[in-house]
Amino acid sequence: MAVCEDYYSLLDRAREKLPEIVESHERFVIPELDVFQEGKITVIRNFIDITDILRRDPEHVLQFLLKELGTPGNLEGRRVVFKSKISQSHIADKIQAYTDTFVICSECGRPDTKMTKEGRVLVLECEACGAHRPVNIKKSSKVENCNGVREGDVIEVFISDVGKRGDGTGKFMDYLVIVPYATKGMTVHAKITNISAKTAFGTLTTEETTR
Repeated sequence: MAVCEDYYSLLDRAREKLPEIVESHERFVIPELDVFQEGKITVIRNFIDITDILRRDPEHVLQFLLKELGTPGNLEGRRVVFKSKISQSHIADKIQAYTDTFVICSECGRPDTKMTKEGRVLVLECEACGAHRPVNIKKSSKVENCNGVREGDVIEVFISDVGKRGDGTGKFMDYLVIVPYATKGMTVHAKITNISAKTAFGTLTTEETTR
């Protein structure tokens, strides 16, 4: 009986010496984006708050976003400035894609990971379960392009001329944008319906057609 008591006494002491769990990731949540737009500029004001939660180098996250969103941009203090108009939902989708690729462990689903390099291979190591895997970077959709214009985007464009068929035309980045029913001298919001080489075709938004 005394031997049994000694065993349980030692077990209790061992448990007391175990380190407490420092943090729980059951509530791991990426902060909601604090985004504002001014003209053709899009700003994420809480970018560093997001990278702090992800525990990743802000420059690494930024370079991923610039490539995926197809836009130039730069880090300014705690915020990021994109040199094009991008919807908040599209940015959020890309940040989630970064998280799934470079943060979340594919084995246990936890964010307790770190990135290392083995030769030229980027590896994700999980500190929670010990999983060890190469980072699998998914290629961008073919619909996206290096200039940040995608089918479904709503852009603001100045109609500088009218084509032979009477459609309004204007320039957006490197693209000639053709918008039926738009007249010369108007600045309109158009939804991109199709992209062919350096020509984008758009339709006036409901807001424009009801003016």
